[in-house]
Amino acid sequence: MADPTDPPAREHGPPARDPGLQPERTRLAWRRSALALTLVVALTMRLAVERGGAATLLGLFAVIGWAGLIGHAYRHASGPLRPAAGQISTEVPLLGLVTAGYAALGAILILS
Repeated sequence: MADPTDPPAREHGPPARDPGLQPERTRLAWRRSALALTLVVALTMRLAVERGGAATLLGLFAVIGWAGLIGHAYRHASGPLRPAAGQISTEVPLLGLVTAGYAALGAILILS
């Protein structure tokens, strides 16, 4: 006889979600992104120091943004991966804007 606390068997439809190694892959992706950002900021600072003047100020903005994003990536790489129930994540548009900002910063430094 079946236990009444067991969930009903599913005959059709997709199988129940099994996250498997997805949390580990997500953490590794955040670490890779942080490493890539570190490299971008290091190259930006090198270019800013070579150019001097206003480029150095742009390089300092890059370092400040880098520090904020490294902290954000660290929280994601070491904390829970899912937001609380009912919480809507606004991080993706913000991170997209920061990425576009770094692209614009690179273009300004190269063209100046």
